[in-house]
Amino acid sequence: MKLLCCGGSNGTMDMEAKNSTKEDEAVGKHSGLGIRHFQIFLLFCALTVAYALRVNLSVAVVAMTDAASVNPDFPEYDWSEQTKSLLLSSFFWGYVITQVPAGQLARKYGGKVMILSGLAVCSVLNILTPICARIGGWQLVCALRVVEGLCQGVVFPSTHTILSQWAPPKERATLGTFAYSGNQFGTIIMLATSGVIAASPIGWPSIFYISGGIGCVWAVVYFFYGAGSPQECKSISAEERKLIEMSQADEVSSDQEQPKELLPTPWLSFFTSPAFLVLIVAHSVHNWGFWTLLTEIPSYMKNILNKDIKSNALLSALPYVCMFAMSFVFSSISAQLNNRNCISRVTSRKLFNSIGLWVPMVTLIGLAYVNPDQSEVAVVLLCFTVGMNGATYLGFNMNHIDLSPNFAGILMGITNGVANIMSIIAPLIVGFIVTNEHDPEQWRIVFFIAAAFYLVGNTLFVIFGKANVQPWNDPPAKPRRNSTPQVESQH
Repeated sequence: MKLLCCGGSNGTMDMEAKNSTKEDEAVGKHSGLGIRHFQIFLLFCALTVAYALRVNLSVAVVAMTDAASVNPDFPEYDWSEQTKSLLLSSFFWGYVITQVPAGQLARKYGGKVMILSGLAVCSVLNILTPICARIGGWQLVCALRVVEGLCQGVVFPSTHTILSQWAPPKERATLGTFAYSGNQFGTIIMLATSGVIAASPIGWPSIFYISGGIGCVWAVVYFFYGAGSPQECKSISAEERKLIEMSQADEVSSDQEQPKELLPTPWLSFFTSPAFLVLIVAHSVHNWGFWTLLTEIPSYMKNILNKDIKSNALLSALPYVCMFAMSFVFSSISAQLNNRNCISRVTSRKLFNSIGLWVPMVTLIGLAYVNPDQSEVAVVLLCFTVGMNGATYLGFNMNHIDLSPNFAGILMGITNGVANIMSIIAPLIVGFIVTNEHDPEQWRIVFFIAAAFYLVGNTLFVIFGKANVQPWNDPPAKPRRNSTPQVESQH
């Protein structure tokens, strides 16, 4: 990585600054809040809903299996720990399956159609969860969660597809970070409120009714006000639309006259591109460490530090509050560096990805050596680890659009699909290593493995990662069967 002094110049930096002149001029004319910011806010709300629907069962299942200690007026189910683990993992069975197809469908039918239909169906199924538990037991709830995972598999690829249409390159990291911070916001809201809802007179079923109902409200709002691209939006001004088109002009082939869905997907080019292969690695190692923390840290703190942070909803949510807050801090720093031309795009991606993976690598090792009587230190290290992870939104997470605006949704589907397989494997590996949950030496191995993944994954990203549009972004379009002129399909 090469950092440059503000206002300095050399080879690549000069070329990038020259290519961004049109964008700088356009942004200067329309730098205030616009329709693109409202569309990104709707995406933020979508991801908030998606993660609220994803994590609500992890809190609700505690009350569902121990209603007597929370609110005895509602049904209680005698589900074993194995059954509960099965229910919590069933979401990802469906989630992994639809990742790659979702990217293709988002290109063909538009990101709005896919994300709207996926979250609308998922919201309705959430509302039906208490009824399914009553009439079909854990088996029907498990099937319901698999279908919810299938529905949510479209969310990230569709979000990336929409971002590639709405976000000017210089605003891509900032707008993308804001949209994806909805992940943490939804997690925070659910962890902080679900316990209170379960203990209230409306009981644990209302966890599903409220989260599913909010999802339905979002779907109605997005149906009327959401747009997959500036071309679809009727309320956008001519000036703002011109800003977006001008800023993206350097990323679109000038002779591309065919609709994007007619462009053949260059699968072979994807998997022979070092830049994309290391992007898969970076996404995968991030998920390995993130889900190791999310699923295993509560057990570690209970059995090694004698502190069960799951019993305190606010404390459980604290690491994600840190990640949510730090993502905006990093976004502001990135915006300042880019606006002053202090740093190239590729350097920015590698810098923030390094902060998001290498700093947690160090704190994970430190967490492994915390003594049982230092639980406060452990909580601080945990918050620092997850908080620094927020920098990856400005790293690998936006790199899909850098490499290929035309196929960003498909690239996200591929990397997210592989990464979520890692998310399933990581807890299984922990279970294989930690045969005695009270043995600090075994837990130390778990943290060392996660740290090693962070080290190797980000090192490869720093060496081979790129942030310029790849040649395979503009493959030759398929010839039409007739010569009748057609209006370009908008996404």
